[in-house]
Amino acid sequence: MDKLWAPWRINYIRNNKREKGCLLCRLGRNKKRDAENLVFLRNIHAFCVLNKFPYNNGHVMICPLSHKKDFRQLTKEELLGLIDLLIVAQGILEKTLVPQGFNIGVNIGKVSGAGVDKHLHIHLVPRWIGDTNFMPVISGSRVISQSLTELYRQLKRRAKNA
Repeated sequence: MDKLWAPWRINYIRNNKREKGCLLCRLGRNKKRDAENLVFLRNIHAFCVLNKFPYNNGHVMICPLSHKKDFRQLTKEELLGLIDLLIVAQGILEKTLVPQGFNIGVNIGKVSGAGVDKHLHIHLVPRWIGDTNFMPVISGSRVISQSLTELYRQLKRRAKNA
């Protein structure tokens, strides 16, 4: 049997206690823990965080600071801040990872697949030719080729110059 090495998943497995309240609100308001929480970019209306359980290397989420579940609830300033951060994050990922394309998506509501269904967020996922292979098809597993902490350091360094 082949083994996949994913040591960062142990924290998820061991975390029996779930914190109350909205995960994205906690990440957004706690700037002092940005490195621990993998938040690498902010503006006055939104923040960008690495997804701890990514679909692909470099999978990030762009989240408004305000707890709103739908684009229609955002002010024009919040919407502009969210989209501006999406554009900056895409540029940072392009320079850092050199993907050949991106998936950009939003799941609104639990039935659409939203893991955090009451706090709007945009998924930005870098893609490469051949990044889909037999692993997800045969075993339901994905292989992420880079540690989150290493990628966080690279993105944070680029974000300072963005």
